[in-house]
Amino acid sequence: MKIRTGYAITYETFQPTPMMFLLSVHPSRAADILTPEVMTFDPPVDAHQYSDAFGNVTTRILAPAGRITVSTDFLVHDSGELDPVVADAVQHPVQDLPDEAMRFLLGSRYCDTDKLSNIAWELFGAGPEGWARVQAVCDFVNAHIKFNYQDADATRSAHDAYTQQRGVCRDYAHLAVAFCRCLNIPARYCTGYLGDIGVPVVPPPDFSAWFEVYLGGAWHTFDARNNRRRIGRIVIARGRDATDVAISTSFATALLLRFDVHTDEVLEAGEKPTPILTAAEAAAVPAKPDPAKTAVPARAVETAAVPPGAALGKVPESPKVPESPKAPESPKVPEAQKAPEAQKTPKTTGLTKVA
Repeated sequence: MKIRTGYAITYETFQPTPMMFLLSVHPSRAADILTPEVMTFDPPVDAHQYSDAFGNVTTRILAPAGRITVSTDFLVHDSGELDPVVADAVQHPVQDLPDEAMRFLLGSRYCDTDKLSNIAWELFGAGPEGWARVQAVCDFVNAHIKFNYQDADATRSAHDAYTQQRGVCRDYAHLAVAFCRCLNIPARYCTGYLGDIGVPVVPPPDFSAWFEVYLGGAWHTFDARNNRRRIGRIVIARGRDATDVAISTSFATALLLRFDVHTDEVLEAGEKPTPILTAAEAAAVPAKPDPAKTAVPARAVETAAVPPGAALGKVPESPKVPESPKAPESPKVPEAQKAPEAQKTPKTTGLTKVA
């Protein structure tokens, strides 16, 4: 599908003010941009772009005193698919994580893991690891925090969100990220466009926050705020928390006067909008994993003298043998001669041990 997206944001400053913006689509989606993504300033100013430590495109300007508007409007190609579910994605031991994932285990400005570690292990430590554990975090955070735009607070940390039980999408993401890091799952904060495609329209349009975790050798998308799979997610920036990916940072007072964001599905002639998906169709709860991939634990299994299949808790059925005519009874054999014959088929009960 095609998605038309962009923004128009107006600030008022009282002196020449250095500002920086993280508003450009992340380079990982650059190939999907169909029309030029031109960041326009009114009044015109010189702008300089660079790639920050997380690979995000950052734009710097010196805003003149008075009002200034930054805007853009462009088309993006999207698969139109729901966020993928990889239910068998495993959690890696910390010693096996790649170097670039390690910083996403640490506490940060808004993800105060030191205050949440014991809580995280009490809530989720006894449950399954991997994808199911992250989904359990999302389920809890989604139910624990009450969403309200009026409760936005630029200084609220993850622990604050946990205790206050209110906030906006960034608070859901911060708490989920902090919990995952406490549980030794690398997690990074994301911001970007997420239009109301396949869901009822909920005004006002806005940028959205979600998070990604490192499982099974790759980064995967989770969304504690919506807690359901969504269509048309377009990432702008990734970082440790909202500090790293703020849409704007000013180095003097800059009042926000206007904030318009649009993310809309573009329909060709004869096309119909994406239908509203049911909760079941977009369920965040993962499908049942393939038993063949998950039945054997990643621990040593002793299977001595156990037929194939017994290590999985299943004993293969013996083939059915057609009944033959009843043979005449054989003479009785002494017990001493029976023993070797009885040992041909070993017992399987109680022989499988998990270290």
